Amino acid sequence: MVYAVCICIMLVDEAKKCAHIKLEFGRNASKPTRHVHISLAGDKHIRVTWTTSDSSSPSLVEYGTSPGEYTYRGHGDTTSYSYLLYNSGTIHHTVIGPLDHNTVYYYRCGGQGPELSFKTPPSELPVTFAVAGDLGQTGWTKSTLDHIDLCEYDLHLLPGDLSYADYIQSRWDTWGNLVQPLASARPWMVTQGNHEKENIPFFKDGFESFNARWKMPYEESGSTSNLYYSFEVAGAHVVMLGSYTDYDENSDQYNWLKADLSSVDREKTPWLLALFHVPWYNSNNAHQGEGDKMMEAMEPLLYAAGVDIVFAGHVHAYERTKRVYNGKSDPCGAVHVTIGDGGNKEGLQSKYKDPSPEWSVFREASFGHGELKLVNSTHAFWSWHRNDDDEPVRSDEVWITSLTSSQCVAKEREEARETFWLP
Repeated sequence: MVYAVCICIMLVDEAKKCAHIKLEFGRNASKPTRHVHISLAGDKHIRVTWTTSDSSSPSLVEYGTSPGEYTYRGHGDTTSYSYLLYNSGTIHHTVIGPLDHNTVYYYRCGGQGPELSFKTPPSELPVTFAVAGDLGQTGWTKSTLDHIDLCEYDLHLLPGDLSYADYIQSRWDTWGNLVQPLASARPWMVTQGNHEKENIPFFKDGFESFNARWKMPYEESGSTSNLYYSFEVAGAHVVMLGSYTDYDENSDQYNWLKADLSSVDREKTPWLLALFHVPWYNSNNAHQGEGDKMMEAMEPLLYAAGVDIVFAGHVHAYERTKRVYNGKSDPCGAVHVTIGDGGNKEGLQSKYKDPSPEWSVFREASFGHGELKLVNSTHAFWSWHRNDDDEPVRSDEVWITSLTSSQCVAKEREEARETFWLP
């Protein structure tokens, strides 16, 4: 209780200061729409999310394939939340479609906002993902976003720790403004990190801000929680998991994951990816052991399903592993990539275990982002790019062969039969 009271006093004091100097939200009140971002919402559909200060503003998205010509309209719903003295304004979520693949659409929100545009992902391979976690809103964040903006990609994957608002809700607004140029133009698919918790014991449940602002296709993928879900794009099935919600064998997340993985058609989606926040394979001194319990519960499921690549954040550095399972190299395991180096305010974590574990291939404490191009059903190209270098410079790179092109998936199907289907 003392902890909760201390947080409340701190936040009330901070809220008074913000009210005195005017919140970013208030300064931008004349703008009809803010914090625009898009995400996938099922086959051929996109969810458009934005915020307005006017609760009577319609949840309307007008869109078409030519500038200024809005042939189609979509209507959605709204939500909002209050956090002590802060009010979020009206948050709009509108799903539009069906949309053509690999097509540029021009759109505006609320019937009056500025015209924006986005490009839908392709229907088949190749497809390219930009990957960066632990973004925050620093000069390094801006550098990361500028680098990503220079690459050709179809959607962004973010394995947790978005705004680093850390209870100060106006920071969600400033972060929304910061990422809008990219997040309104390509789908951003995100999962939660520890900085999205923002719970106050006895006063506030966790993830209220995250769930209200960043609605992902959890309902479309049969999940009951925005903290874990899946989606498909081109030739990939992607599972987004929650490091900060229950994951043991009796949990809803575990049972959902088991059902989701058992439904994957590797003929349709030969690539199987997973994202979550806390890394399972980590040779950095920071956050050692924090992912062990989740790994113990869920790694057998990912292994039996033949997951190809796992992305995590949390550690503010970069690391890539060999294919691994159960703590050691395994040709039928997943490649694990820690990419929590997006630019957060806490800085880099530069101390590593010495000697390096046999499964660790490359590790470095620098800000940057990654790019994953699934070239075809058998080969993918992964590269990591430092902010200190020009965007085309690849500081780490590797060709990855899919498990479907090896004997592993056939072998794992036997394990999957026992793991997924036997009582």
